[in-house]
Amino acid sequence: MVQPIVLLRGLAREQAHWGDFPGALARQTQRPVYCQDLPGMGQYHQEQSPADMRSLAELILPRLRRRHPGPWHLVAMSLGAMLAVQLAVLAPQQVASLVLINTSAGALTPFYQRLRWQQYSKVLSAFIAPLRQREQLILQLTSQRWQQPQLQRAVDIARHRPVQRLNVLRQLLAASRFRLSEKPQCPLLLLSGAADQLVDPICSERLADYWQVAHLQHPLAGHDLVLDAPDWLLSQLVQFYACLD
Repeated sequence: MVQPIVLLRGLAREQAHWGDFPGALARQTQRPVYCQDLPGMGQYHQEQSPADMRSLAELILPRLRRRHPGPWHLVAMSLGAMLAVQLAVLAPQQVASLVLINTSAGALTPFYQRLRWQQYSKVLSAFIAPLRQREQLILQLTSQRWQQPQLQRAVDIARHRPVQRLNVLRQLLAASRFRLSEKPQCPLLLLSGAADQLVDPICSERLADYWQVAHLQHPLAGHDLVLDAPDWLLSQLVQFYACLD
């Protein structure tokens, strides 16, 4: 049985924010590609999000198993990457590999690098702003290349499956509490954008040094590599999975 790729998004984002990327990834890798929403997001937007990463993982695991018994290759961004690491710790036999995008971990980097201090006011504004203004602020924080069609799409997604502010706070709390335990015992790749305005790229660099794993960085992309460098991201994933076959 071909092992599928599972995509996990980050803070206050859902599967629709992957856009056309899952289809392109499936075609290029010849693997099934699934998008998994986190509690409180996407198809689960009416649920309450747990406020710690282990509880998040314990909720996600049975949902992943219902879709496919595993093992899975996890591709995860930001907060979703923290969750992917937790899944690999809880269910090591079911996680075949990890690709972690623009993520961080406590103890390796201080809080003002895990969420850049220069953006605190914009993050707060996004939290309290009306929907369209909020989505524009999020794009300004996460993308170097966003355009009006991306903004309209983000607004449409937010209207269709609105995110509760309390769930965003609970996700932030889960991310702030996340600490590394043992290194996942599977192939692992870190990716980042050098122009990330939300999470300092040094977070990925220090994580790669700590684990002694490969780290590749796009010189111009921001936090959301799917928006800023989709072709580059696709290329890195295709090469990574080719080496596993």
